[in-house]
Amino acid sequence: MTQRKGDQMADAKTKKTVIDPYDFIQALDHPTRKADALVLYDLYKRITGYEPRMWGPTIIGFGRYSYTYDSGHSGESLAAGFSPRKTSLSLYIVPGYQDYGDILSRLGKHKIGKSCLYVNKLADVDMAVLEELIRTGLKDLEKLWPVLPE
Repeated sequence: MTQRKGDQMADAKTKKTVIDPYDFIQALDHPTRKADALVLYDLYKRITGYEPRMWGPTIIGFGRYSYTYDSGHSGESLAAGFSPRKTSLSLYIVPGYQDYGDILSRLGKHKIGKSCLYVNKLADVDMAVLEELIRTGLKDLEKLWPVLPE
């Protein structure tokens, strides 16, 4: 399958690393961000069935897929994941949130980017709806590209 440039979540520079995701979370200074990251770690692991892997210095990814742009450029990216950033939690759903208005309307307080959902803290969202969103994103991604375990 091919992909138009700009449709991919992670920049081609975002590569898998050898950093342990659990150790990365344990090193977080912000207590709420750390607690939320531990909840997301377990949630994504349970939903995807994949072991977590660090992508770049701050993104915890679950599963992977390979893509090819119409231009012929190809690469690999995480299938789903999150990053506990200083200002918010960034949740990655590939291929993006463009068709998820119904789910997002039930989620709670959030902002969206192209393939990234920004949540200040998990207490602001309905966790059952978040789980539905992650599952839907993975299902939709698998329609485009095979999702593989790490």
